[in-house]
Amino acid sequence: MPRDDVSATGSVLSERAFQLAELATARTVAAYVSVGREPSTRALLDRLHAAGIRVLLPVLLPDNDLDWAAYEGPERLVKAGRGLLEPAGPRLGPEAVTGAGVVFLPGLAVDRRGLRLGRGGGSYDRVLARLERAGATPALVVLLYDGEVLAEVPVEAHDRPVQAAVTPSGVHRFAAAPAEG
Repeated sequence: MPRDDVSATGSVLSERAFQLAELATARTVAAYVSVGREPSTRALLDRLHAAGIRVLLPVLLPDNDLDWAAYEGPERLVKAGRGLLEPAGPRLGPEAVTGAGVVFLPGLAVDRRGLRLGRGGGSYDRVLARLERAGATPALVVLLYDGEVLAEVPVEAHDRPVQAAVTPSGVHRFAAAPAEG
């Protein structure tokens, strides 16, 4: 997908994401800075920040777990390993995500059950397990292109469903379904 299309899609995704009722009450949102050809999150990050919502962004740790830091605007993002951009501010610890009302997750696809196919590094599987252990129940939302909402994706025992996928065509809601092992 050409970079201009990725950017344009990001603006549409930002509009669609703000249709989520969960954002109306969220004081803190965990999100991520998109890379490569992922649907762009830049417009969404800026809009959340401008709305006064605290935005937490991941900081990749050496063991592929995620720490978190607050988003303070695009000028405060720094280059990190693996082509990632991370916030320059103080680290808040891996548990900081448990205070989020909405968690935006990256993914390659999601299926009709709400099961997300990640990139295989396990970082967000750890985040989802951490949320579960803490008893935290934020809205879990994956940002995708329209063609990435599929009938079925491969599932592992530790996979957890998301409640929604935001695509350029709209918000797709899923009933919570247990993962199959």
